[in-house]
Amino acid sequence: MFSIITFDIKVSVYPEYDAKNSFPSENRFVFRYHITIENLSDHPVLLLKRKWLIYDVGFGYTVVEGDGVIGLTPEIAPGESFKYFSNVVLRSGVGSMSGYYYCTHQQTKASLEIEIPKFNLVAEILSN
Repeated sequence: MFSIITFDIKVSVYPEYDAKNSFPSENRFVFRYHITIENLSDHPVLLLKRKWLIYDVGFGYTVVEGDGVIGLTPEIAPGESFKYFSNVVLRSGVGSMSGYYYCTHQQTKASLEIEIPKFNLVAEILSN
């Protein structure tokens, strides 16, 4: 598990290799990552956008940006958390991801850039 706290918002990531949906002979390595966003502050925050930096060894970096997460723009109350999972496909089977969530502090309307911790992606089949 990888975790980081920015502006009293804790982001934790648990990545796992998805062997069932991967096809190494076709350079298709699928990873699932589980995210928990915990609001440790005293005020609600609204998650508006995300930005991912995806690194695939031998193929370089890809930036993925978009509104919300999994089609949602969740408001996270104080002491509450929001959980979701998503997938990424790498061609090499080895890489990493990191990024940011862009949120709004619901009381002050301040914009917050919440860091997503860097986490490694390594296909199990390549480590044997």
